[in-house]
Amino acid sequence: MTSARARGRVGGRRPKLTTDQAELAQQLYDAREKTVQQIADRFNVPRSTVYGHLDKTKTVPRQPKKTAVTKP
Repeated sequence: MTSARARGRVGGRRPKLTTDQAELAQQLYDAREKTVQQIADRFNVPRSTVYGHLDKTKTVPRQPKKTAVTKP
């Protein structure tokens, strides 16, 4: 590891999404244009990868859709 670091390697797995893809995923998620599954399908990654790339400090958690209650 020491010699690898001396050559500029830091170790670890490379991210599945590029920086641009992660930014686009964040924008689509924040704008509520696509579901997480649709974003994952767009980049051919699992949903967990999309969640891992979302910025937790900026991301607003989604609330379930409220259904209209009609009184008979």
